[in-house]
Amino acid sequence: MNWTRTFESVAAADPAAVRAKAMELLARREHSRLELRQKLLQRGYPPAQIDPALDQLIEERLLDEGRYAELYACGRADKGYGPLRIARELRERGVPEDQVAATLATLEDDWPVKLRELHRKRFKSHVPADAASRIQQTRVLRQHGFTLDQIKHLFETV
Repeated sequence: MNWTRTFESVAAADPAAVRAKAMELLARREHSRLELRQKLLQRGYPPAQIDPALDQLIEERLLDEGRYAELYACGRADKGYGPLRIARELRERGVPEDQVAATLATLEDDWPVKLRELHRKRFKSHVPADAASRIQQTRVLRQHGFTLDQIKHLFETV
């Protein structure tokens, strides 16, 4: 369900009010441009005033998709998610493809450690003894966003 607030005062908001609300949202946590735009639209601000305010915030580096992507990717990686899933989630949040690739490249050395940690938590580091358990473990690790090559390497080293 998508709620849209439509107040008279918001509909006739001046650019300073749009900027103030955007700053308030950014003070809570980092946002991508798409997320921040959607939140402002949901609050009833006119699109003609949102885009210039967001452009100004980007120029001032108060809204930075690179910083957002890095924080988001690190947080999700710490929760046991792999590069494929994190990349998909970043794209869904409007982060440009080049920024997604650059962010995931900075975490390239961390994936084997994160995968091993997830495997330890989920499967107590048990190496799959038969094909059925190998398929089941692979499925779980794939759902977390790890590649088949990463999973294969894990099984070879465990």
